[in-house]
Amino acid sequence: MSTYDDLTDLTDAPELSAADAAPADRLPRITVFGTGYLGATHAVAMAQLGFDVTGVDTDLAKVEALAAGKVPFYEPGLPELLEATLATGRLRFTTDAATAVANAEVHFVCVGTPQMKTSHAADLRFVEAATTAVARAMTHDGVIVGKSTVPVGTAARLREIVAREVAPGVAAELVWNPEFLREGKAVDDTLHPDRVVVGGASPAAEALLRTVYAQPIAEGSPFVVTDLPTAELVKVSANAFLATKISFVNAIAQVCEAAGADVTVLADAIGHDVRIGRQFLDAGLGFGGGCLPKDIRALMHRAGELGAHRAVALMQQVDEINMGQRAAVVDHAVEACGGSVLNRRIGVLGAAFKPHTDDVRDSPALNVAAALHLRGAQVTVYDPQAGDTARATFPSLTYATSAEEAVEGTDVVLLLTEWEEFLRADPTQLAERTRTPRLIDARGKLDTDAWRAAGWTTRTLGRAA
Repeated sequence: MSTYDDLTDLTDAPELSAADAAPADRLPRITVFGTGYLGATHAVAMAQLGFDVTGVDTDLAKVEALAAGKVPFYEPGLPELLEATLATGRLRFTTDAATAVANAEVHFVCVGTPQMKTSHAADLRFVEAATTAVARAMTHDGVIVGKSTVPVGTAARLREIVAREVAPGVAAELVWNPEFLREGKAVDDTLHPDRVVVGGASPAAEALLRTVYAQPIAEGSPFVVTDLPTAELVKVSANAFLATKISFVNAIAQVCEAAGADVTVLADAIGHDVRIGRQFLDAGLGFGGGCLPKDIRALMHRAGELGAHRAVALMQQVDEINMGQRAAVVDHAVEACGGSVLNRRIGVLGAAFKPHTDDVRDSPALNVAAALHLRGAQVTVYDPQAGDTARATFPSLTYATSAEEAVEGTDVVLLLTEWEEFLRADPTQLAERTRTPRLIDARGKLDTDAWRAAGWTTRTLGRAA
């Protein structure tokens, strides 16, 4: 891990000039450091937009898979686009950082910033290592573009690292360009972003990035220019706001259950208010994945360091309400089984944290399944895409290859990820396979009237039992 002792001030570093950005007769060449979810998608999308792109990673297996046209995770539309862009010759993948950097002018840092194991803080080792590698390998002027989600203040420290590591006479400018990808819609979000934010750029670097994002800008995507701290805060603030909306409606859902109200109708009604909007007002099991949970915790940690204690208190409540939804579903399952799930058979529909992905990081669905297993239940899980990733995370659970197999002989069935396959399932056919047709719809997406007509006893979060 890089340290921050004895760092030089970037104010003495040479400044990128307009003439240094890239030759006028061609598009800038791009490297993308990190070929995980963000990096692989960004590299493919940049190649699709016409740029010459090299994806760089230290993981040889990942590099070889991508070079062979194989995406190591599930993302709709990405495998087809990867094959198409590889065929153009504009896209390649390598572990040779020095050669890749020497042949490019724009270097995107797209590595992960997971939550540290010992605190809520973000682990910045990978961002620091990637930035250091780029700076050391630069043989000519260029721009380092951070896209990873980082705590505010990180970019300023990375600028100091760049100033220390870059060769004398090379103008290396670091700017921040946060990503706003939604898993399951990442390709469209990259090719057609709803905004492009750039922080800390000189006029030359801004012009270069306007070239990189020329097509989205021409389509109408706003190009927001700001300072480094604001750019860093935009992504985490957006995620914190969305998480707050989810936890708010889940807190109201608890009131609805107690009062005999219907949270879905309530959300529809308040969602008509243009100041509120309907998106992210679906009550249920809550949020998960590799972004929202870690981002609000990292914001909580950083806000505490900065003395912004009201933000800490708010994020703590959001996080606690969200985690409480998982416990509520476990409690409903126990209640449905008569007070104990010991040796009861439970069918779980869904393992991914949301549909259209195989991501099970901090998945509420898998967390509930594991909690019931630890209470002695015989849990069988089925997910259309996340079976393998779930099995790698919780190998002690039983995994099915279909919804029918998952509900076979069960005492209660839990809908925990709202895949379209489950919403279209025939409740009559599934009821015939269960021991007792009991359903807990933890996402509020099923037509419970149809399921009840098919003989099921149902329970939905945010509605009276």
